[in-house]
Amino acid sequence: MKSMTGYAKVQSTFGDKKLNIEIKTLNSKQLDLIVKVPAAYRAKELDIRAMLGQLERGKVECILSEESTATAAASFNSDLLAARYSALWGLANKIGAPVDNLYSHLATMPDIWNSASDSEITDDEWSVVSADLQRAIDLCDQFRAHEGDVLEKDFHKHVDLIEEKLRAIPALEGERIDTAKERIRRYMAEAAVKEVDENRFEQELIYYLEKLDITEEKVRLQKHIDYFRQTMANEPSCGKKLAFVAQEMGREINTTGSKANHAEIQKIVVEMKDELEKIKEQLGNVL
Repeated sequence: MKSMTGYAKVQSTFGDKKLNIEIKTLNSKQLDLIVKVPAAYRAKELDIRAMLGQLERGKVECILSEESTATAAASFNSDLLAARYSALWGLANKIGAPVDNLYSHLATMPDIWNSASDSEITDDEWSVVSADLQRAIDLCDQFRAHEGDVLEKDFHKHVDLIEEKLRAIPALEGERIDTAKERIRRYMAEAAVKEVDENRFEQELIYYLEKLDITEEKVRLQKHIDYFRQTMANEPSCGKKLAFVAQEMGREINTTGSKANHAEIQKIVVEMKDELEKIKEQLGNVL
């Protein structure tokens, strides 16, 4: 089992450049990718997204931030600066605006300077960076697996408690029959029924108790509990399946409560519901 919560950070180095690769993942119904890369890596964004697809599901944010260990070579776009200066100087004279420091302001515009780091990366650089990106993805996956182990232990605790409470029900079911008999006899006494056919009484009682029988619900709930455990043990990406199994467990618990007609059994049902809700709260984080 794996959680959808994960984190990893790796530093990739090529030549005089350093690239920080950071991956954060949170829970989401589908794979939701957010990729932020320097301008030089935009041509590789689709490749980066394809690699991040290994994380399968969740909100995945991948940030690649670049820093240089040496002064980056840059070229000055004099033609662009001259064109802008001419256009703005003409407009300023036309409207009578001051032109003081116009040149120095234009020279600070980012697009006037073309940094060497803005050019597309080479195949050799991508080979190094993609390997480090894969390492970050693997580390994030390991983080998810660790978080998944924590969740699995918590789920086992709550499922064990549900099973424990389920096994406490049979000891109380004998009381239900005696209580039902007593209730029916009391109703008959209050209705002043003098003669009672015991055979007919037993038949009616059996018919009444069949409506309240929870044997099937108990059997199905136990099977769902077993399947929940098997799924956790055997399937790494089982979040959606576990949610369906938990839904079925809830259905059997609710039916047991509606048919219980016994205060102690209904109390147990409430306790089982409480444990199941604790499971459902965390299922949204399971991959």
